[in-house]
Order: sequence, then structure tokens, then C-alpha cells
Amino acid sequence: MTTAYDLCVLGAGPAGYAAAMRAHDLGKRVALVEAGRVGGAGIHAGALSSKTLWHLSNDFAIARRTDRGYTARDVDVSLPKVLETMRSAVTERRATLEKQLERLVLPSERGGVVDLVRGRARFVSPHAVEVTGDAGPPRRLEAKSFLVATGSRPRIPDNIPVDGEHIVTSDHIERFPCFPESLVVVGAGVIGCEYATIFANFGHTKIHILDRQPRILPFEDADVAEVVAKSFESMGVTIHRASKLESIAVKDGKVEYVISDAEGRTQTIRVERALVSVGRVPNTDALGLEVAGVKVDKGGSIVATDCQSTASHIWAAGDVTMDIALVNVAELEGRYAVEKMFGLDPRPIHYEALSAIMFLRPEVASVGMNELEAKKKGIPYRVGVLDNRLVNRNIAMRNTTGFVKLLAAKDEGKILGLRVVGPQASSTIQGIAFLIHMGATLDDIDHCVHPHPAVPEGVQECARAILGRSVLKSEVFGDEGLLRRGEG
Repeated sequence: MTTAYDLCVLGAGPAGYAAAMRAHDLGKRVALVEAGRVGGAGIHAGALSSKTLWHLSNDFAIARRTDRGYTARDVDVSLPKVLETMRSAVTERRATLEKQLERLVLPSERGGVVDLVRGRARFVSPHAVEVTGDAGPPRRLEAKSFLVATGSRPRIPDNIPVDGEHIVTSDHIERFPCFPESLVVVGAGVIGCEYATIFANFGHTKIHILDRQPRILPFEDADVAEVVAKSFESMGVTIHRASKLESIAVKDGKVEYVISDAEGRTQTIRVERALVSVGRVPNTDALGLEVAGVKVDKGGSIVATDCQSTASHIWAAGDVTMDIALVNVAELEGRYAVEKMFGLDPRPIHYEALSAIMFLRPEVASVGMNELEAKKKGIPYRVGVLDNRLVNRNIAMRNTTGFVKLLAAKDEGKILGLRVVGPQASSTIQGIAFLIHMGATLDDIDHCVHPHPAVPEGVQECARAILGRSVLKSEVFGDEGLLRRGEG
């Protein structure tokens, strides 16, 4: 059986779902093909699930604090019950998405239809895919345009024997039957550090982090990484810096790994479980892209310009291009690609104003450039850093770990980027993302009325500090390292 559509979207994760909804807006007939669960890694074994666990673990860690004028007694935790709560959140969100799809099989006023097609798609010609499922004969779908949004999966190096039980990836870790006594996290990027935070917060697992770099979060400025590293160590986390994994294997029901340091000295350590978190790879290898004339690079990423592949009628969005693997970027790219393919001439995506949150302890929020990027691009800049001990909201929360760091162009004061480390850091970044998008300056931040008391006030004081008109004076607090200005 062959069915014709205006658009066939491969993958119902963040990019694919957003694209299908935008095409529906335009009155298009859409096939949305998904072999797994609607929502993809944006919900399952990814963004929503891990962030739910992070919030639950933070709640537990706060409940156990004894420095707030009260002491909670008999505070205990069960991982199965925590996971049950997490799955309730995931089910709630997936049900919302599926409910909408059930309604959209009926044509809208403009003729828009979205058909959810269950199964795995593979190109059999430039304008057709064959969809095979667990039941029923294969189905052929033809379309004028295609969007590939099949996402990514955890990368597994050849020398690491992932079994899904003792040595796991982020696809398996949320299935643990109980808290492991010990866990090594192989890879010190965002995902690995987030799960390290979650298990450290619950306090039942000894955490080791294995990092080939001299410091964790190597893509961030050193001061950001150092605050996170010190926080980890205060929770009893061991960080193996500048260490190479020589071998890892399951022996007698335990995970044994051997590491070597920069001097070549080796160390053998046994733990109960291991999490492998060394990046992700695009899900493109089984799509038959070569039949459709779509080029991929040596890593399997689709080669695309402005979301358009080397086949003009086939577009790509989200992790399949592996440029920026974020849910918000995937959704923007999916919507943008649909508007481009149907001739709407949308505004370009401003990647320089992208924002992100790292759910660590402390929380890290970022938008735009950091100092590493500015130096790499040769952009002269001014920087202001304000310690959270000078921010009223942090003082009120009794949590002053971290800082606010603002970058601006050296001459005109145009805002380049922001990093905030500490509780509620994410509350600061959207306003700055908008200002970067609009080409705003430090003066605009200074004269904007900020809520009080709120964490974003720290951003305002950073701008004022760079301009030399802060309420807080660097000659008073600079010697204590609480307020500084600089150039680069």
C-alpha cells in the first residue's frame, strides 16, 4: 500500500514533533514516522526523565540539611519509588503529545493532517520510504518533502563491553533496581556530570568520575568547572583527572576498571556499576540515505546547510546533524526547516544566542559566548564577575555557592554571553538571550528594571561593574575575590 503526503517526518522526538505541528499549521498532509516512543530522548532516557530525577534528588538533599533551623528526621529514599515518580512525569508528558496526535488525524480548517505511522523507515527511492513494524506488511510512504529527525543514541566505544546491567549508558541507568554502592562515570561531559549529581545527591552511592581532560566540563571556562568540581568533591565524589581508561570489564559481578594518569601510573578500581557517557552518535545508519542522495560525514551526521541536506527535498533537524544537541535547538530547527521547505522565508536561527542549562550541583546556566570561545575567535571583550555572596536572593536562600559572569564586546559594550553558577541559575538566561538576539548593550541591562530580590539582579550588577558604576565597589570587594572586572 502506498500513501502520498506533502511531508514525511522521520522521528517523533523534539525536532520531528515540532516540525509536524508546524506543517499542520500550514495545512499540510504529514506522515510522522516513529519506531519507538513519541517524544524521543526529549522525554525518555533523556531531557525530561533525567531532569525529573535531578529535581527529586535536590529535594532529598535539601530535606537532609541541618543548617536551616530545623532537622527532618527519618528521611529515607527508595530508588524504585523515585523511578516510579519519574516515570509518572514521563507518562504525563507523553500522553499530552499522543492526545494531540489522536485529534490531528482529522483535517483542520486549512486541511492539515498528521498521521502517526508506527515503524522503522528506510528510503527505497528519493521520494519514498518503506516503513516496517512489528506487525503487518511493510507500508510505502511517498512525499514531496522529507525531514530526517531520528535523533541520536549514546556512543559506545569498541573497547567498553556495555551489557545494560553492570556497564550501562543513559539508556539503561534509569532501570537500576536499587542504588548501587558505587558507580564510575566514564566521561565528564554534561550528561555524565548530571547523573553523577543525581546519585551523589541521594547519598547512597560512592561516585567516581573518569575524565581524560585535566578538568571536567572542558568546553566551559575554568572558573565554572572548578566550582562544580569542588562541589562534587565536597559530596565525596572522586574525580580522576587527566586519566585514560585502559580497560573495563565485569568480574565476579563487579565492574573492574584500570586507569592510567599523565605519568603512566596505573590504578585498578572495583565498583558495582559503570555509566558510559562519552557522547552521542546520530541515528542515521539504517535509513538508506544513500538511496535518496543524502550525504553523511564519517561520523554518520547528515551534511546540511541551513537544515537542507545534499538532496534538495530532504531536510535535517536536531541531533542527526550533531552540531548542537539540545532539545530547544532541535525544536527550532524542525519548525524552521518546515517554514523553509514551504516557502515562508523564516527568520534565521541565531545560534549565537542559544541558552542551555546544566543540571548539576550547583546548577549552571549559559547563553552566548564564554571566555574560551571569545579568545578562540579573537574577539576583544570585557568581563564582570560577581560572587553569589553579594546577591540578595542567594543570601536569602542560604546558598551562596557560585557566581555570575557577564561578557561584553570591548568597544561598544554589546552583550556577548553569560554564565551563572548557583541555585536558580536558569532564571537569568532567557532575558539575556533576547538581548543578545537584539544586539543590546551593557547599558540596556543597567537601565532595565529587575525584580527584587531575584538572581537576575546579579547580572545587572555585573553589567554595572563592567561599566564602572556598580552599587558594589571593586575596591572594597575585589580584594576578597567577590567582584572583579577584566579584559580579554
